[in-house]
Amino acid sequence: MSTAAPAERGPLGGVRVVELAGIGPGPFAAMLLADLGADVVRVDRPGGPGLGVDPAHDITNRNKRSVVVDLKSPDGAARVLDLAARADILIEGYRPGVAERLGVGPADCHARNPRLVYGRMTGWGQDGPLAERAGHDVSYIAVTGALGMIGRPGEPPAVPANLLGDYAGGSLYLVVGVLAALHHARATGTGQVVDAAIVDGTAHLSAMIHGMLSAGAWQDRRGANLLDGGCPYYGTYETADGGHMAVGALEEKFSAEFLRLLDLDDLQGARADLTRWPELRAAITARFRDRTRAEWTALFADSDACVAPVLSLREAPHHPHLAARGTFTDHGGITQPAPAPRFSATPTALRTGPALPGADTEAVARDWDISALTGDDRPTPAAD
Repeated sequence: MSTAAPAERGPLGGVRVVELAGIGPGPFAAMLLADLGADVVRVDRPGGPGLGVDPAHDITNRNKRSVVVDLKSPDGAARVLDLAARADILIEGYRPGVAERLGVGPADCHARNPRLVYGRMTGWGQDGPLAERAGHDVSYIAVTGALGMIGRPGEPPAVPANLLGDYAGGSLYLVVGVLAALHHARATGTGQVVDAAIVDGTAHLSAMIHGMLSAGAWQDRRGANLLDGGCPYYGTYETADGGHMAVGALEEKFSAEFLRLLDLDDLQGARADLTRWPELRAAITARFRDRTRAEWTALFADSDACVAPVLSLREAPHHPHLAARGTFTDHGGITQPAPAPRFSATPTALRTGPALPGADTEAVARDWDISALTGDDRPTPAAD
């Protein structure tokens, strides 16, 4: 079912993926697979997703191809099953039971392709008391304890955009899961279902913290610990111009360098004395307010004090280190993160911009040898 592909596509060249269109973690997971070289065909629905940006700017659809299929039409399920029969991986993000009702659930797909890896992306998982309930990133990370760790004491928890739940706890665990299952399928000839729940992945991310909690090295409250802003030499500080600097001087040699550059050598002994942490924090806070963010950035630039400026999304691509590495790239007029990670033998690339709904129907029908795709499911042109 897989086809050969040149090495420059990336390490997943030749792997075929069907993505049943959704929002959030599913599209991002499929983008990562596409960035790694997989041939990802996104099955868009007529009218597009319930939430989303202009398709021409939806970076999560880069490096993919798109067809439009109405799964509620009489032949909709058959068209998806034709794709599944030729795929290595299928990803869907519906509520439990929806894919089955539409006729494209795991049993339907495995009847056509026993080797298929069927990836399911949800917030609550396929079972459990909340499995049928709606939710979003903030709901899922709330119940895992992760959200409760973030923010200042005495204030509501700070919402970390949707990076922690949707993408770290969701997308990345789905990708790890389907690639592990693909390895198994190629070794045994047998596919399987991967149940990737954001609550499971987010909870898993907190493994080290749970170990510290068990050992008595972590207090179960915000802003009181080494890594949550409670420590004065691990956190953020405001500068004279309203900017911020991030400090990560955990180890003794790094914190010594940090305090030396701040001209606070007389407070070196406060590092290991928790009773003096308020004194140390106050001194550091006052010192950072003496200079601008740019001035502090220049001062710490050639040190191992583990201090960095807090940049905005628009500023980040211009940081000298990120610019030198090409961490961000421009494609089709859109500045965006480049594919990651990097490979020595099978380099990845940003091959194409966001796939527009239905734009690749004929090409996919030809390449995957599915003539039935070229029917009446193409998107209707917008009226002038």
